[in-house]
Amino acid sequence: MTAPSSASSSVSVLMIDDDRKLCRLISDYLAPFGFAVSSEHSGPAGLERAIEGGWQAVILDLMLPELDGFEVLRRLRSKSRVPVLMLTARGDETDRIEGLDLGADDYLPKTFSPRELLARLRAVVRRSKPEPCGEADEEPVEVGPLRIQPEARSAWLQDQPLHLTPVEYDLLLSLARSKGRVKTREQLFEEIRARDYEVFDRSIDVHISALRRKLGDDPKAPRFIRTVRSAGYLLINPEAAHA
Repeated sequence: MTAPSSASSSVSVLMIDDDRKLCRLISDYLAPFGFAVSSEHSGPAGLERAIEGGWQAVILDLMLPELDGFEVLRRLRSKSRVPVLMLTARGDETDRIEGLDLGADDYLPKTFSPRELLARLRAVVRRSKPEPCGEADEEPVEVGPLRIQPEARSAWLQDQPLHLTPVEYDLLLSLARSKGRVKTREQLFEEIRARDYEVFDRSIDVHISALRRKLGDDPKAPRFIRTVRSAGYLLINPEAAHA
């Protein structure tokens, strides 16, 4: 069992999968592309290593001994925002939605090609980094008790940090920039797809649902995100609401 590489040019990845041969194959394939892959082969051991930190991405299998991938992800997300790419033999939409709902950044069935894994992994790592330009020059976005800092890709509710996945952060920033105006699902879909996210039917709704929970928002009596029937979503502008 190897520790994360300290080489500045390497991307440290933890792979949690009970298929030891697959872990070796993935490690060998990714190494020439600058990825240093370490492996754990059970849910509890993988969760412990992931929480230790120092990783730039986690590849997480769904079918794990002792603790399945969904539970590993649930517990990991209470401690860490590290990008997670779920990797599993089960690729139906229900599993994908549950994985994204729990905070996975992407989802790849085990029928993948190594080149596709490489592309997806590069994408989740890239999305987790602050933008090198553009957003870095922007002022914080404030909507009532919400404060979003684009240069750090961070968001706060009053004085508490919001632990958002990259896609949740991008959705919140998009809605905040258009506060008080409806963003259609199609608009949000195109914005997310433009940042190389894996998207499919219902994914926007799943991410919005997860974002609402983190905001402590009730969709029946929203304080922040309102659903506009047959249109999309809007972030409530508290100044206009009390005007």
